[in-house]
Amino acid sequence: MPAYDDNNVFARILRGEIPCHKVYEDDRTLAFLDIMPRTRGHTLVIPKVKATGLADIEPDDLCHLMGVVQKLGPRITEALGADGFMIQQFNGAGAGQTVFHIHFHVIPRWADQPMRPHGVTMEDQEVLREVAEILRPALAR
Repeated sequence: MPAYDDNNVFARILRGEIPCHKVYEDDRTLAFLDIMPRTRGHTLVIPKVKATGLADIEPDDLCHLMGVVQKLGPRITEALGADGFMIQQFNGAGAGQTVFHIHFHVIPRWADQPMRPHGVTMEDQEVLREVAEILRPALAR
């Protein structure tokens, strides 16, 4: 696993240097829409600590992060009328990780809709804005 890079895209999002469609935030985590979603509402949940993957995040930070993933998954599903949700997390380039800041993908699933390929198609910003507006109130409760 490479050393943590303070200029990775998620670190820059956390510092406010790059905009995102934020849907949830607390003192230790941030959740925002993936700009290349596999399905409508595909959300990334990241910690605010510097960690590249599962091997270098402190257990307490991982527990908090997973608690947020556990809370947001069902709420995203309900808000978007999905049939369920899938969680993905990659560790290392060989596993498909492209941003080396630990993150979890919360991907809403509909039984009759296939997923788009990972990291291929950029979504229209207006579509992301509309989805974020649906999710924010549902995730704030």
